[in-house]
Amino acid sequence: MSDILIVDDERDIRELISEILQDEGFTTRLACNSDEAMAAVNAEPPALMILDIWLKDSRMDGIDILMTVKRSNPDIPVVIISGHGNVEIAVAAIKRGAYDFIEKPFNIDQLMVVITRAMEASRLRRENSELRNRDTTNAEMVGQSNSFKVLKSQLDKVTRSNGRVMLTGPAGCGKEVAARYIHSLSNRASAPFLSVSAAAIAPERMEEVLFGRETADRGIEAGIFEQAHGGVVYLDEVADMPAGTQSKILRVLVDQQFTRVGGVDKVRVDLRVVSSTTRDLKAEINAGRFRQELFDRLNVVPIVVPGLAERRDDIPVLAAHFVDFFHKTQGLPHRNLSPEAEAQLQAMNWPGNVRQLRNVVERALILGEGGDLIEPRDIQGDAVVSDGDGQMVVSAALTTLPLREARELFEREYLLAQINRFGGNISRTASFVGMERSALHRKLKTLGVNSGALSVARDPDTAQNE
Repeated sequence: MSDILIVDDERDIRELISEILQDEGFTTRLACNSDEAMAAVNAEPPALMILDIWLKDSRMDGIDILMTVKRSNPDIPVVIISGHGNVEIAVAAIKRGAYDFIEKPFNIDQLMVVITRAMEASRLRRENSELRNRDTTNAEMVGQSNSFKVLKSQLDKVTRSNGRVMLTGPAGCGKEVAARYIHSLSNRASAPFLSVSAAAIAPERMEEVLFGRETADRGIEAGIFEQAHGGVVYLDEVADMPAGTQSKILRVLVDQQFTRVGGVDKVRVDLRVVSSTTRDLKAEINAGRFRQELFDRLNVVPIVVPGLAERRDDIPVLAAHFVDFFHKTQGLPHRNLSPEAEAQLQAMNWPGNVRQLRNVVERALILGEGGDLIEPRDIQGDAVVSDGDGQMVVSAALTTLPLREARELFEREYLLAQINRFGGNISRTASFVGMERSALHRKLKTLGVNSGALSVARDPDTAQNE
């Protein structure tokens, strides 16, 4: 893309610049006033604009055109030229988004340097945006459980609309992956997807991050909403958003426009908003920490993303997916899960959900003992069982064994733990576990524990009390 729009009321200058640029391999379009300039931009946004400040017989001057173009096409670099150059005009132009300012009569070499740099900056921004949009790794939905199928069915339905979606679920369950999936299958898939975590940004910086800012020394710095024009903004953990920002977000959702921090101009955007939270927003509203009106605007389509405990059938599939991912992205060994390792993962407690599973798989690939299979010894974690009255943590190794072997392993670990607890004192251990001292010795012998060695190893003072 090398199309440059030249806007100047002096025909000789328009044609001179055009001839120079065409000699350099660029294609050009010419406009002599604001009406022609805006018609050209609306017909096909150029790769760059060269814009005169003062336009004779024109509805808008160069600054007005610059502001209008930047509102609807913020990525177009604009080089301002003027025969009445001064510091105030240059500052005003840069503040409103111009890439650079050149005073007439200009040096051709200087003009070409500025144009080349502006085109390169535009190309890099465009390529970065395209790369972000092509990166679908984090938008891949993986699973086969009934809970997963229900979730995916709901997500597939909302991809076909522009409705706002509120994703709820525990931390680490994959809410951002769900948001990216919505974007990847929507009619906005070729536009940006930008994510912002309200919990990760200091409250005093929230508005600058979302809306951008304007300063005399740095000019315009676009915020998340402006950068995501035409695409999707994902607001993670909206419950952590400051009250003042909540009211401004509400206004953006209503008007689709906002003002940058420190600025006066309205910036119009076309956005779809997907939000998420791990909290009960109804409780936050009742406590006065979240605005009811904002909740109503964001919660058009509520979708619950289940935690990993609700989709244990997906654990082997997800683990295999992460093995493939780390093999491709980090060059880690491609090792399959043994049946015992799969059983162990499915029995484990997952307070960190899918994110925790990903970390466990990565750690097993990095620190594992090698071989073609990931074995239970490569996985760290405990199983949690519940009988309805409470929960008990069980060594994950037990979940891979038949009942008889598991019972023997448990008895061995339990008795060794109690013996260590009482400093090797067999009598005190027997009393606590409710066994005769001789019966405990027999049990230890049956389990392959040398009670004589334990007696030698214990503290001498403790032995006197046995």
